Order: sequence, then structure tokens, then C-alpha cells
Amino acid sequence: MKVGVIGIGSMGSNHARIYSEMSVLAAVSDVNEEAGKKISEKHKCNFYKDYKEMLKNEKLDAVSIVVPTSLHKQVALDVIAHKIPFLLEKPIADTVENAKEIIEKAKADNVKFMVGHIERFNPALIKLKELLDNMELGEINSLITRRVGAIPPRVKDTNVVIDLAVHDIDIYNYLLNKKPTKSFGGLGKSISEKGDYADLMLKYNNTNAFIQVNWLTPIKIRLLNVTGSRGYAELNYITQELDVYRTNYAKDYDGFGDFMIKFGKPTKINVEIKKEEPLKIELQAFLDCLKNNLELPVKNEDALEALKIALEFSKE
Repeated sequence: MKVGVIGIGSMGSNHARIYSEMSVLAAVSDVNEEAGKKISEKHKCNFYKDYKEMLKNEKLDAVSIVVPTSLHKQVALDVIAHKIPFLLEKPIADTVENAKEIIEKAKADNVKFMVGHIERFNPALIKLKELLDNMELGEINSLITRRVGAIPPRVKDTNVVIDLAVHDIDIYNYLLNKKPTKSFGGLGKSISEKGDYADLMLKYNNTNAFIQVNWLTPIKIRLLNVTGSRGYAELNYITQELDVYRTNYAKDYDGFGDFMIKFGKPTKINVEIKKEEPLKIELQAFLDCLKNNLELPVKNEDALEALKIALEFSKE
């Protein structure tokens, strides 16, 4: 296969690196000519300052679009016009209308694309999903996520909810296999005019799901806690560690004959995880699905739903 990358900033350069490791990288494009040429020389591929020239001159089997969110629609429509399948970094677009236009145009022109919700490909999250689907924790009562750290230099055209919380909104929908019924909370501004902190609550019928995101905490934290009727799980996205605590309890009656539950010491299980780079898993899955004509693992409708909810929280 021959793959191109449009946008080689922090994330795009990693796309280029991994495609190069797969021996499929044909070309990269970026308006920053110096940076673009540096990447092309490093990975021995062609460079184009204008991505439209790359689309026209290279016979590409796939493209990664890794540009600022505000540019997603235009670049995606240009790629669709060339009938090239593509991976579009999250979020799908900056507005619901633009996201729908991308989806509708791709469907009309029969062009496959996938939105890069990378956390779905974290090995620890994949294992947690398996445990939840098998009811290992019982009925899920609550989920709590902390996704905080210093503001990244690359972020200039969006807020912390669209950039960070959209990950966790998508993950909650994915883990619970449903959409939220209610949502509370909102976006706050401290040092960024766009909005740099938010505390969000989503209700999935009887399940409460809390998300804390900010660009203010001086250390990077990526944690997910899940509480169920049969146990509790702690997941660290960064270290790819997953600990499960199985609930041990017995039903009993007190001296007055009233029903009670006695909790014993929980059984702790350090779940074995084969650690791998999530982006590499994601890009490999994307290309494998294209080669074998399989359904892509992230549905476009799921990406659209995550964006809708994130935008609701972004309203002032």
C-alpha cells in the first residue's frame, strides 16, 4: 500500500513515523516547508507543501488527515474528491453541520473513512471493554475519568472539551454501548480564552459518568475508574495498567433480624496487558480493514455523537 499524511505536526509526524515503519509511507504534506522536508528526508518519502498536489501526483491507497480541526471539512472533501480512503484525526469536525457534510459526501462517493479516536486502541482499554462485556464487574454504576495536564502548544483553534473530553465521551458511549440520557456541567476559562477546564457529568440511565479535563494541572494524568455491582477497576491510559478489585460480600442478618451485607477483603487482580503503542494499533487496524474490505472499527456515527455532546458542553 501507499499512504500519505497531510499535516505533520506533533501527531502527524507520529503517523508518518508509524507508516514508515510499516513500509507504506509514500508522501507527506505540510504548509511548513522546513518541517515537512525534514520529515520527508527522515523517512525517505516525497514532500508537498500543497496537499492537493500530493493527492493529484501520488497514487495513494490511503491518507491520514492530521490538520487543525477547523480545516477538517475542507481537507476531507478534497480527499473524497480523489476517491481516497482516509483516517481523520478526532474530533471529526468543528461543527455538527461540517461533520455531517463529510459523512454524507463520503457515503455518496463510496469513500471509506475512519475518525481517529485513539483511546479505543489502548491495550488496557481493549481489555477493560472485554471485561465489561463479559459482566466481570456486574452492572456498572459509575465511571470517573481524569484527563488533565498542561496546555499543549499545538492546540490553538479549540477548547479543552473538544480536544480532550471528546475522548472520554466516546469511550463512555463505547464501553456502555449506549448514548447518555442527560448531561450536566460546562466549560470554564482560566488562562485560555477558548476554555481550559471542565467538569462534566453524563447519565446513562442508572449509570453516572464523570469527566474532569483541564490544561491547568502541571502533571499529565490519564485515569479511568469504573465501579460495578461486582467489582471495581482502575485503568491508567499512560502506563497501560489495569487493576481489578473483585467485591467479596455475604448476605447476613443483624441481631435485630434486619438484612445486612458484610463486605470482606476484595480480591485484587493485576490484569496482564501486552503493552503496545495505541496509534500503531489504530493505523494497522485501519489499513487491514481497507486491504480486506472489512468494516472500520470506529463508526462515523459514533464520532458524530461524541462531537455533538462535546459541543453541547462547550456552549457558554
